[in-house]
Amino acid sequence: MSLEEKIDKNHLPQHVAIIMDGNGRWAKARGLERYMGHQEGVVSVRKVVEAASDLGIKYLTMYTFSTENWNRPIEEVHALMTLMVAAIKRETPDLMKNNVRLDAIGDLSRLPEEARNTLQECIEETSVNTGTTVVLALSYSSRWEIAEAVRQIAGKVKDGDLDIAEITESTVSEHLTTRNIPDPDLLIRTGGEQRLSNFLLWQLSYAEFYFTNVYWPDFRKEELFDAILYYQQRERRFGKTSEQLIL
Repeated sequence: MSLEEKIDKNHLPQHVAIIMDGNGRWAKARGLERYMGHQEGVVSVRKVVEAASDLGIKYLTMYTFSTENWNRPIEEVHALMTLMVAAIKRETPDLMKNNVRLDAIGDLSRLPEEARNTLQECIEETSVNTGTTVVLALSYSSRWEIAEAVRQIAGKVKDGDLDIAEITESTVSEHLTTRNIPDPDLLIRTGGEQRLSNFLLWQLSYAEFYFTNVYWPDFRKEELFDAILYYQQRERRFGKTSEQLIL
């Protein structure tokens, strides 16, 4: 029986979030330039999106470029932006064919104009699709997102549109960039690190974490299936006891 056949299609995570780590180290281990690791990483994105779509996973959020990544060498940032533009243009027809919708979260105003325009065109073109929604976290930082939400909420309180006593967890969630997306059920991080790196700190409160030493360029369909099988072995209690879940 293949890994895919072992997956219970009735017990899939609704939302999978991925920290795609290890492109540079993958390239270095092979004596290649860092950008070649990023190029091969794009192939992994395609393969994983295809696999998620085939399985019927509703949401797939991919940590594509963090706010901190702007501090990388200018040449690498430029190469990443160029690669993103080329990848989006190349992949849009396949997204349409596979009924995949693209969305993005983050401080998109910081993206170069060509990258921002290309991204927006793809988002608009795929907005009619009803299958898997792929969310690219671009120029994204969870602390930035939470601070933005606090500013918006504070503004409403100041203007008299919201009473402090009415602020709940739902109020905060409704002011995040992910307000129209369910919280992730499963977080995958590749590359051997075991930290969140300022990614979806609020939204990952009840997610299962899956860490793997596999570098992102080597993470393909079978590796995704492994992660989902791990998820399906977990007991998600949300603060309850095992006995309560049976009742």
